[in-house]
Amino acid sequence: MASSSLSTKPFLGSSRTHSFSRLPSDLRPSPHISFRSSKLKKLQIQAAGSTYGNYFRVTTYGESHGGGVGCIIDGCPPRLPLSEADMQIELDRRRPGQSRITTPRKETDTCKILSGISEEVTTGTPISVFVPNTDQRGNDYSEMSTAYRPSHADATYDMKYGARAVQGGGRSSARETIGRVAAGAVAKKILKTLAGTEILAYVSQVHNVVLPEDLVDPYTLTLDQIESNIVRCPNPEYAEKMINAIDVVRVRGDSVGGVVTCIVRRCPRGLGSPVFDKLEAELAKAAMSLPATKGFEFGSGFAGTTLCGSEHNDEFFTDEHGRIRTRTNRSGGIQGGISNGEIINMRIAFKPTSTISRKQHTVTREKKETELIARGRHDPCVVPRAVPMVEAMVALVLVDQLMAQYAQCNLFPINPDLQEPLSLPRLEPANVSL
Repeated sequence: MASSSLSTKPFLGSSRTHSFSRLPSDLRPSPHISFRSSKLKKLQIQAAGSTYGNYFRVTTYGESHGGGVGCIIDGCPPRLPLSEADMQIELDRRRPGQSRITTPRKETDTCKILSGISEEVTTGTPISVFVPNTDQRGNDYSEMSTAYRPSHADATYDMKYGARAVQGGGRSSARETIGRVAAGAVAKKILKTLAGTEILAYVSQVHNVVLPEDLVDPYTLTLDQIESNIVRCPNPEYAEKMINAIDVVRVRGDSVGGVVTCIVRRCPRGLGSPVFDKLEAELAKAAMSLPATKGFEFGSGFAGTTLCGSEHNDEFFTDEHGRIRTRTNRSGGIQGGISNGEIINMRIAFKPTSTISRKQHTVTREKKETELIARGRHDPCVVPRAVPMVEAMVALVLVDQLMAQYAQCNLFPINPDLQEPLSLPRLEPANVSL
């Protein structure tokens, strides 16, 4: 993480001329503020916003039309068998140009591991992953270099930074998520190896087409079912309806949104760190950091507000393995901010793609009103390609919380009367409902 000392830069007490003189008098900082030099040296400004995690730390880099994108993974346990093929499987699910309902941009998204691997195992040092951009078309964004796309990040990036990469949306482009998906592949492998944890996401809504929850069995759902069609809905009938809904707006140059549902099977118990780092809070933050997200709910979500406590509570029982379970799962596998071993389920809402090829009213950087018909290649609906992105972010949260659990609660022998090791019996669906 980049840092710079304030002692190397002119500050409020400096004699150098500042642009503060241009501000109204009531907004100008006091010229009398000063710091002792010994304290000034301790102050630092740290770059923020591109790194996630405390123990398993992932920093993504790159922009849509730059030389490439990727990530740095710091804190990965050593001796984990890992290859580029492990990441490529997930990146292929995310890449553009997969079908008529995704962006036509053609990228192979071939990844290269530059460090952190020796003899096909991780060394415990930072893992650097790079994916080149090969199909940039910067000229498609000439109009958008001056005119802001409605509901896009163009305007707010200018408001924050005073500069931005125009082509393809720069850092705000979903192409940034390549680094997340590559790192998520590593996190998935750690979780699967240690605890048999499975993370599966699928499209449960496109525009007004909503997949009924009872048509998906979270205990038997498979990746093959999800990947059996281009919209990534595990029910063939509703998948066809969703594809048709996207096609209708695609030919009109418009876009639609949708919902991605994600489930986690065999999540270790005890993950989550109350009070500020509760598991659902971390999952919400991670999911909502993805481009185009507009909502997050887990378990019963907002629908749970219509129930009484007697209807909503998940009653406990002891299963055939002597494990404490819940007969229902309205809690969504998390209680008190801590995983309870039941299936975690969550839903993430994605808005319609902002960049559309229909005339819209907007303003330029010079604050002149104008009209814009956006060019470029964009998804008419982001949710089919958002599926592996959601899985990746959930995996990053869980592996970071797993390492936190080890650091705090597993330094000493566990209490076998109340806690359990990571090697868990497989959960059976009998007598348990969502």
